[in-house]
Amino acid sequence: MLRVLTNSTSNEISRKTTPIFCYNASMIIDVHTHIFPPRVKNNRDKYIELDPLFKLLYSNPKARLVDADDLIAAMDEQSIDKSVVLNIAWSSADLCHETNSYILESVSRFPSRLVGFGMITLDSPQSALKEVEFCIQNGLKGIGEIRPSKRLLDNLVLWDPIITKLVENNLILLTHSSEPLGHNYPGKGDITPDSLFSFIVKFQGLKLICAHWGGGLPFYALMPEVKKSLKNVFFDTAASPYLYSPEIYDRVIDLIGSEKILFGTDYPLLPAKRYLKEIDSLNIEVKLKKQILGENAKQLLGIKGSDNK
Repeated sequence: MLRVLTNSTSNEISRKTTPIFCYNASMIIDVHTHIFPPRVKNNRDKYIELDPLFKLLYSNPKARLVDADDLIAAMDEQSIDKSVVLNIAWSSADLCHETNSYILESVSRFPSRLVGFGMITLDSPQSALKEVEFCIQNGLKGIGEIRPSKRLLDNLVLWDPIITKLVENNLILLTHSSEPLGHNYPGKGDITPDSLFSFIVKFQGLKLICAHWGGGLPFYALMPEVKKSLKNVFFDTAASPYLYSPEIYDRVIDLIGSEKILFGTDYPLLPAKRYLKEIDSLNIEVKLKKQILGENAKQLLGIKGSDNK
């Protein structure tokens, strides 16, 4: 039974729920969720006309759109302590700024529950730098989920001022990643391990999260030069049940270590409980599960404390 309480000062929601499982009250952090302003959620058709990626991802009415309140309710229900709220790769600077502002508003409403990432238009370096400054000044922790085009990944010099600004301010970049093989699906894209690796090699000082297991990039860590280059690179589990068998956890732990894996759901694509059940069933040490579910993200995001209070 869920009880929702509203605090008149912070407007945060407290939770009273039964955890799905408990590893000594470890903090569970979901590093990959998406929220939208109510005006986007309630005017889907308008934004489908405005933006090609939004159209690709959300033309199907079954593709859920949620706002911050929806996410907090789901976190309470499924025992998630904190979530990183991501934007999408809008095509215009105005749409980036509009939705970045909502993420900032959401984090200010739920400061102990949400961590915000913003978005920039990668095709316009000047606009991107201006928006990065806005994100920095307002306390966002990173940029993502970006979807760089092949042209941008092949012309890395365009990224120099943006990445320099991110590194100087200790911001994290989270990128979409794609498997070069396997089934197709809306939004899969072509950000494959070969393209990602060139980016990683050039920007070794950048803290980078590759979503969706990096499209399989960890498997290439059997090559010494690849493994060496992954010093500041992390991989989230978003959409994992759609893409890989649970065995992927064991394989990636063997190849690059549990400290490189971040729990992410891509909510509302999939509920957290599906991942938690899968992770709970893994035949790996409890301390490694704790790392994946929250300890790694705490360290990366600079979160202090052992709970959400």
